[in-house]
Amino acid sequence: MNFDQPEEKTKNGVKILLILAVTLIIGIGLSLLIGRYPSLKFLTPTEIAGDELGKKLVMNLRFPRILIAVLLGMSLSTAGLVFQMIFSNPLVEPGFLGVSQGASFGAAIAIIFLENTAWLVQLSAALFAVLGLALSYYLAHRLRYGGWVLRLILAGIAISALFSSGVGLLKYLADPLTQLPEITFWLLGGLSGSTWNRFFSILPIVTVSLLVMILLRWRLNLLTLSDAASFSMGASPKVERGIMLGAAVLATASVISVSGMVTWVGLIIPHIARRIFGADARRTMPATLILGGLFTLLCDDLSRILMPGEIPLGIITSLFGAISFIMLLSMTGVKSQR
Repeated sequence: MNFDQPEEKTKNGVKILLILAVTLIIGIGLSLLIGRYPSLKFLTPTEIAGDELGKKLVMNLRFPRILIAVLLGMSLSTAGLVFQMIFSNPLVEPGFLGVSQGASFGAAIAIIFLENTAWLVQLSAALFAVLGLALSYYLAHRLRYGGWVLRLILAGIAISALFSSGVGLLKYLADPLTQLPEITFWLLGGLSGSTWNRFFSILPIVTVSLLVMILLRWRLNLLTLSDAASFSMGASPKVERGIMLGAAVLATASVISVSGMVTWVGLIIPHIARRIFGADARRTMPATLILGGLFTLLCDDLSRILMPGEIPLGIITSLFGAISFIMLLSMTGVKSQR
């Protein structure tokens, strides 16, 4: 498999990446200025400077929320690319190995049994997300059917089903007037409770995880090959897959713990990036990172301004993710033969 790119194509790719990066920065700036204060309008820097309440709104509510939205999109989309390339399956996403379902189960436990304290919900969701990966790995080692990738896929499906059943049981046990709505809203996803404390609580893990995936992105090209082929080219497939999957899961667990369940980002953004930049992870991963941040930033802005009451972020990402997926499928140019 030849991943070498013509010089002209490489230059064009760098230009597109720079344009996307500048667009993301501009988007962050504009997002600070739009919202319902005092009604749906576009604030100007001059108005903010002369309004103490507006300044607090922008700096203490909108700014951390916007940064978390960008981190959320970057983490989910980059993790999705890692999963899709390692498993050679374009339909997997970050919650593939029981991560999302484990986080949901952990959050539900905290809401019902741990007094629904925000930091306890966040901590419990993160711990059970990592537990989902650990259980999937353990079960994959115990299975005696197929190769390692197939065993991991089957283990992830089984663990996800167990956690999903657990969430269903916890919803049945929850108080229908207080706890059940909290669990439902968490499962729908949203960033309405974003604060600087929440941002800084996930920043270290997310930063390290994203750096690991970015710095080792060129190894993904080798990990898409068979174990024998990648080993012959100097790779250690199991070790390197473990490192990449671990970084992807840690980033996913961290952002999900503060945002709740936000779907489709990790599934659709890697497809869009590959459509623009090709299959080479050296260029596709940075593009996925930026596009993911842009996508969730736009979706979160829409969730804030479309209706008087905030729409859960997971609904918006699912809607636009599904529409984008349908458009990509219709643009493949492959027609069935009858």
